[in-house]
Amino acid sequence: MIGIGQKFPSFALTGVVSNDIKTAFQPFDNNTAAGKWQIVFFWPKDFTFVCPTEIAAFGKINKEFAARDAQLYGVSTDSEFVHLAWRSSKDELKDLSFPMLSDIKRELTTSLGILDADAGVAQRATYIVDPQGIVRFVYITDLSVGRSPQEVLRVLDALQTDELCPCNWQKGEDTLKVA
Repeated sequence: MIGIGQKFPSFALTGVVSNDIKTAFQPFDNNTAAGKWQIVFFWPKDFTFVCPTEIAAFGKINKEFAARDAQLYGVSTDSEFVHLAWRSSKDELKDLSFPMLSDIKRELTTSLGILDADAGVAQRATYIVDPQGIVRFVYITDLSVGRSPQEVLRVLDALQTDELCPCNWQKGEDTLKVA
């Protein structure tokens, strides 16, 4: 599995950015958000139960990620057409402000080492990638357990200080100083 300090793999995926079939699909790759932090989170399957709760929660705080010069990407191994159908039919996903990327060939999930061998889908993984393309944070939960987008935002804040941050540190609090 790709971990902290390693280069995030190259990718070229199709993303769903709207509910209109004429404008829904756009290409995304490593250079799309060049020079920005990237938050890349994976879910196992569209049209499931835990996944939309997380996707909607990330969507609710996407403006906070954007304010920190971070691009949010959601990814699963479903096709862009399945993403569009799900997004269009699920109220909490209709107005997402970030792309839903399709890793239908499982190239990115395989490169990252997060393809669940038993289920054949992406594990519930989250990566924070710095502007140089280096993985700075990895967060993976069991397929049945949702994650906390607020924790991902908190860790992004901590990483962006480039300081030592204590347990449960929050933006605006003092960082640790080495004597």
